[in-house]
Amino acid sequence: MKHNTVKVKERYNWPVTILLIIGIVVVILLPLYMALMIAIKDPSDMNNILAFPKKIRLQNFADAWVMTDFPRKFFNTAFITVINLIFTLITNSFAAYAITRNRKKSKFFSLMYYYFISAMFIPFQVIMLPLVVQANTFHLDNIFGITFLYIIFGLPMNTFLYTGAVKAIPEALDEAAMIDGANPIQIFSRIIFPVLKPTTATVAILSFMWTWNDFTMPLVLLSDESQQTLQLAQYVFKKQFSVDYNLAFASYLLVLLPVLIVYIFCQKWIMNGVVAGAVK
Repeated sequence: MKHNTVKVKERYNWPVTILLIIGIVVVILLPLYMALMIAIKDPSDMNNILAFPKKIRLQNFADAWVMTDFPRKFFNTAFITVINLIFTLITNSFAAYAITRNRKKSKFFSLMYYYFISAMFIPFQVIMLPLVVQANTFHLDNIFGITFLYIIFGLPMNTFLYTGAVKAIPEALDEAAMIDGANPIQIFSRIIFPVLKPTTATVAILSFMWTWNDFTMPLVLLSDESQQTLQLAQYVFKKQFSVDYNLAFASYLLVLLPVLIVYIFCQKWIMNGVVAGAVK
């Protein structure tokens, strides 16, 4: 009797599941469809945004490429993102390892842990103006300075993620390596860091998406137009009394394209990291 009841419930759950999947697909794909339709339309063909254009205008992408100075802005954004990603994964993971292994032995490391965690609750808008003043004073208002700041601002969240993962690794591994003559750096690089692959994948994804898509920090720090990022370049389509939506959406798709390419080529590692982290 119970077995039949379960089968009936499963049969009734299928339509609900299908409807939810359809709803999620529509919510995700509809904005992309609208962006694509606007990007390939002529300004005179904007009466119905959802309708397919009467004539596809690919010139919008070429105009957006030139107006945003796409190659230079792409290089600036990629430089900031890649350098931030490399140093974030190395420094933040090692800092979390040092804090986790020494929290019980030293009050200093315990205070450092709570100091980093408390920083997660401070909105960026609160420190934005003081940050601008300090960045100008120490000449950090450039792509090198903003890269350094991304590493620092990502430290609280990344420390929180890494410390949880390091805590799950038995300290017996460290002790065995020390008996074999390994120093703390060798222990971390050869034993601990490889075990942290799932967490590293998570941190890498979050850091990449945050740095690539961030608008606020480049806006307040990068005053030199030659060092601005792709996100700031979108301002060029806003005129005094109007916005050139066709060129703007063409530019948005150009900015989105590198993220899609990275995901397509790295989805194997992304999914493995997420699944491994969930199982662990």
